[in-house]
Amino acid sequence: MVTRAMASEAPVAPAPRTFAQQAGGMGEGLVQRLGPSRTAGAWIGSDGRPVVAVTDQDTAAEVREAGAEAKVVHHSMNELKSGTAALRSAPRVAGTAWAMDYRTNQILVQGDSTVSADDWSRMTRVADGIGSFVRMERTQGSFTPRINGALPILSTGGRCSAGFNVTNGQSEFILTAGHCGPTGSIWFQDSRANARVGKTVTQSFPGNDYSLVQYAGDRAGDGAAVVSIGNGKGIQITGAADPTVGQRVFRSGSTSGLRDGEVTGLNATVNYPEGTVTGLIETNVCAEPGDSGGPMFSEGIALGVTSGGSGDCTSGGTTFFQPVTKALADLKVKLLVATPAAGGANGKASAAPPAAAGQGATNPGAVSPGSSAPAGSGATGEPLLSRLTDSQNVGPGLLVIAGSLVALAATRFIRAEQDRKAYRQYYSATWN
Repeated sequence: MVTRAMASEAPVAPAPRTFAQQAGGMGEGLVQRLGPSRTAGAWIGSDGRPVVAVTDQDTAAEVREAGAEAKVVHHSMNELKSGTAALRSAPRVAGTAWAMDYRTNQILVQGDSTVSADDWSRMTRVADGIGSFVRMERTQGSFTPRINGALPILSTGGRCSAGFNVTNGQSEFILTAGHCGPTGSIWFQDSRANARVGKTVTQSFPGNDYSLVQYAGDRAGDGAAVVSIGNGKGIQITGAADPTVGQRVFRSGSTSGLRDGEVTGLNATVNYPEGTVTGLIETNVCAEPGDSGGPMFSEGIALGVTSGGSGDCTSGGTTFFQPVTKALADLKVKLLVATPAAGGANGKASAAPPAAAGQGATNPGAVSPGSSAPAGSGATGEPLLSRLTDSQNVGPGLLVIAGSLVALAATRFIRAEQDRKAYRQYYSATWN
């Protein structure tokens, strides 16, 4: 009852921007300001500084003056976009994928083991017609959706993974992959269908790859802002953002557990056997069948949900993610997040100071998943005592406690009178 009384807490303050977000934001800001004819994307360098691809020395000077590193390239963003448009207009070949590789100033086209020699030759001819900046590569395995993931949910259609918890202000939902199941799918926590989780109420696949599973009781419950990483441990989620090429990221899944890697491309297109999905995040994080729908995050910031890929966690591979920000905007929902802490006393990491302009954000290898928390902790990750002593919660909490004590006393009085009456009746019958 006390927990219910504290449900109407103050809105959560925005989480501080991480170093990777700061570096990525600077690079993206320069790309937008300078325009697609003078730039060709941005990424985070090995030293943590933003790098911007530019087409001439004058633009390079502007980038350096702003505090970022500049790399002069031959092909502008306009040319790269024109190349991907030509690939999309060609006849669809299942088992292929492509994305812009900002660091090499190329478009990387991949074909998995299911693509025939004739289809690959046809794709190669299309690429040759676009220009020499289109690079063709064959990959091992096949591009398939990755069913399952962190904290599995099951239905008659298969097994998938809970990604992040979201809300529309009235009900709460699981944001997961769209290929997990069509609208109307019923999800359970166990294979015997004893513990019902909820029902898919919105699905977008192919085209996009996201869906909403509405909780059976309309509430996500404890730990709503924590994603599981295995062994009873979790990571607090404090916000959502778009990733940057070169950013170190983490993914959690029930098959392969917690894995990390980096973002290698944005706005990727994947031609799954079931259909084409566009606007995906390309990474070199490994994944295996059973990891679909699972969360991708970095420094506690939600970035994507697992869509599909090729390879495995023994030999490596490519994994694609549906961007969280796109799904939230399309679905008109908000992420359930943990309350940022002012310090580390309660087990949450302190807010890091912003990086000064022109300085390195941080070594990408030093980036962490985020602040740790028990996988079964409350939605905000705060101890119960600190929540009870919050001035905004004391009043409602005491009112409910007082009401509960009154009800308890009344119940005890009624039960005592009933016991005394029953004893008198028993005594009278026994001794006449």
